Amino acid sequence: MIQVKNLTLTHRKDLRDLAADFSFVIGDGDKAAVIGEEGNGKSTLLKWVYDPGLIESYCEWSGELAGDPGFIGYLAQDLSEEEKAGSVYDFCAASPAFFDLTPRELADIARKLRFPAEEFYSGRPVSSLSGGERIKLQLGRLLFSRPAALLLDEPSSDLDLETLEWLEGFICAFHGSVLYISHDETLIENTATMVLHMEHPREGKPPRCTVHRLDYAAYISRREEAIVTQTQQARKEREAYDKKMEKYRRIQHSVERAQGAVSRQDPGTGRLLKKKMHTVLSMGRRFEREAEDMTQLPEVEEAVFLRFPGGTAVPAGKTVLDLSLPELRAGERLLARNVRLHVSGGEKVGILGPNGAGKTTLLRRIVAELLSRRDIHAAYMSQDYADTLPLEQTPVQYLAPEGDTASETRARTYLGSIRYTRQEMAHPIRELSGGQKAKLLLTKMMLDGVNVLILDEPTRNFSPISGPRVREALADYEGTVISVSHDRKFLTQVCGKLYRFTEDGLFPVEREQLMEVSL
Repeated sequence: MIQVKNLTLTHRKDLRDLAADFSFVIGDGDKAAVIGEEGNGKSTLLKWVYDPGLIESYCEWSGELAGDPGFIGYLAQDLSEEEKAGSVYDFCAASPAFFDLTPRELADIARKLRFPAEEFYSGRPVSSLSGGERIKLQLGRLLFSRPAALLLDEPSSDLDLETLEWLEGFICAFHGSVLYISHDETLIENTATMVLHMEHPREGKPPRCTVHRLDYAAYISRREEAIVTQTQQARKEREAYDKKMEKYRRIQHSVERAQGAVSRQDPGTGRLLKKKMHTVLSMGRRFEREAEDMTQLPEVEEAVFLRFPGGTAVPAGKTVLDLSLPELRAGERLLARNVRLHVSGGEKVGILGPNGAGKTTLLRRIVAELLSRRDIHAAYMSQDYADTLPLEQTPVQYLAPEGDTASETRARTYLGSIRYTRQEMAHPIRELSGGQKAKLLLTKMMLDGVNVLILDEPTRNFSPISGPRVREALADYEGTVISVSHDRKFLTQVCGKLYRFTEDGLFPVEREQLMEVSL
């Protein structure tokens, strides 16, 4: 069990509260998904639960982790460079519990992970493992110590569909508490038994952190219904109030006019009008008190707003890409043979396949061909945002390189629409979260009016709240999209054509097959 009492987290640099007096309990068997926009403090929350020392450099805190939760296993977003450079055996040996396990116990852990038991003793560099293998290795080291609870920070990042399905089963079957962050909405839908929502409804206002003992789909449905109901009630009350106030102002104006016209020789009428004005003013004060009790419009953290401009369409008959590769290699390694891909204007193509197959290598070949073309305007979103983002610039400088007031004002307007705070607009890009960098890249593409998007895992860092808006924007985009993704919702809702990448080339995938995997 994980029990947190009265937790407040304050970002040192921005003096911004990420959580305020937040309390929650996650019982044995609970699977709690932490959701919220990028930069809202989700990862900071998990780090604090595991070890407050991990956040001391950038965050102040108060509160307590109550009771004795037992051993808590923590899976960070990424491994250290030292861990990546070491061998699989070295990674396992860093846990003293590894040497206390019997061969049968180790085999049982390997079976749960679908990971060969002998691999725990392997001399392979950790850096050579695929994304799925790396996640399984990390989980394996946690299981060596028989944790009572797991904290998982983005375990679904970069996993192929087969490994995502396995991870869903692993989370559901784990006997203890699981507190996790994921941007994969399908995984959350299939695993979460409760939701922790970290919101910052309005800049300058305190954060709102809430706990909901519902599965994710039920929570989102109930939240949307509550927002609609409260909004309708607030507007209805506001309309009725405005009508009363309009009538009140007419009466007040009428009395004031009569008072102005009354003669000093008619004191009786003057006294009556003064008494009437007293009654009118009392009525106004009563209306003011009523206004304080009216239903307020809901203060919720809005999702990002992204919309690509019109006029970016490529004619349907135009060939955007006609790729034919007898072989695709990464150095000396042969990845695939007979790779063929034809893409016409307006098509949205999704490429999927197992981790380590070479999809990113394929996409880079496509990038090299399309970015040099002058008859189209192509742009590339790499998995590593540092490939294309100037990390030392601020977001405003990146979107407004001209530096004039009009350009900077436009940049700030667009950054506000994608949920950037004023402080984040002034931070170097290198300090931003992965999700904030992804939003910045898409906004730049939007402002530049590109008509061909080449995207490598474009939705991997978007929150479950903003994910639907990003997919909607890309689905409505008039241009051409060529993308690698493991996001089941992105592939089914955005991509009109799907291909599976194998060592024998690209093969069409029926949308119905993928939708079955998503259920």
